[in-house]
Amino acid sequence: MVQDLDGETEQLRTSVPLARIELLGVPAWTVTRHAEARQLLMDRRLVKDLDAWGLWQSGKVTHAWPLIGMIDAGRSMFTVDGSEHRRLRTKTSQALTPRRLEEIRPDIERFTEHLLDALAEQGKDGAVDLKTVFAQPLPMKVVGLLMGVDEALHPMLTRQYKAFFSMLTPQEDRLALLAELDVFYAVLVREKTAHPTDDLTSALILAEEGGEPLTEEEVVGNLKAMVAAGHETTIGLILNAVRALLAHPDQLRKVLDGEIPWETVVEETLRWDTPTTHLLMRFATEDIQVGDQVIAEGEGVVISYRAIGRDTAHHGDDADAFDITRPTPIRHMTFGHGPHICPGAALSRVEAGIALPALFGRFPRLRLAIADDEIRKLPVMTQNDMEAFPVLLHG
Repeated sequence: MVQDLDGETEQLRTSVPLARIELLGVPAWTVTRHAEARQLLMDRRLVKDLDAWGLWQSGKVTHAWPLIGMIDAGRSMFTVDGSEHRRLRTKTSQALTPRRLEEIRPDIERFTEHLLDALAEQGKDGAVDLKTVFAQPLPMKVVGLLMGVDEALHPMLTRQYKAFFSMLTPQEDRLALLAELDVFYAVLVREKTAHPTDDLTSALILAEEGGEPLTEEEVVGNLKAMVAAGHETTIGLILNAVRALLAHPDQLRKVLDGEIPWETVVEETLRWDTPTTHLLMRFATEDIQVGDQVIAEGEGVVISYRAIGRDTAHHGDDADAFDITRPTPIRHMTFGHGPHICPGAALSRVEAGIALPALFGRFPRLRLAIADDEIRKLPVMTQNDMEAFPVLLHG
């Protein structure tokens, strides 16, 4: 159902708050409503520890399962809980403070302008792919800057992560590229250990607060997951916002006229067309009652953020509508809730808040070069990502 994301979302949203699903042959629960998701994301009986998963312990799920790399991703703040999670997350938070984000704002603005120049050049005679030329390289440039990754390596990382998320990649190839990424980040960590610079990688290595220093494995795990989350989410956010505005020209005019702030566009896009469709996975350490249903000890739970964003009980009867005039603040959970809330949420908002007004400021007559229903989704189960987004820059 990758190509019918709206259909999948509707089925989940109108089902029970806790629905049984199959992920490529593996049974799990998925949370489809805001209130229940908020409750479960704060429940300490749901953990990230893979060893709490009954199907993993029994050997029914192995590394042959195509989605295992999203769960068994090495030791990082994304895969541990409690005090260890706080220790690993503290190190990252020290390097992603609001002050640090403001310091790199000029860099994000510079990257944006350079990419818009490239977009103008490639689109001067016809259609150009907004994803390939603009929305994809921008967050990779930003996360590369933050982590001290040479720009020449950005295309390689983009290809690796694209192959990792694609359901068309053979599992043996996916496991091989994960091993290659581990080697890449381990080399980076060793280089930064020997020659630290002003970047997140060095900060993770040198951070002194929050308990014991991070091991090489922990730094590698944090970097590997943060690059994936940090650029994939922002690609989706930018493209989904552009798509929504082009489909609602009356609302686009209100933004361009200054009646509605761009931050409202960002928040409504995050609610209505989430960059992450489903987040894998948490595991029950004991039976958990949710309404009339029970998540049994050892069972896995998926958070279906796109369905949650369309929850009429929380967002109103018009939750299926993209509407930047709805009452603010728009209270969604697209970046999660509780201890594991996305550490890069503020960065993604800053990037989109710079990219979108700059794009429409340069090309106010921007429009799709194909019909909206011709846009194809990538074969990815967890990300709301498009194959391409062809546009005409001058109407």
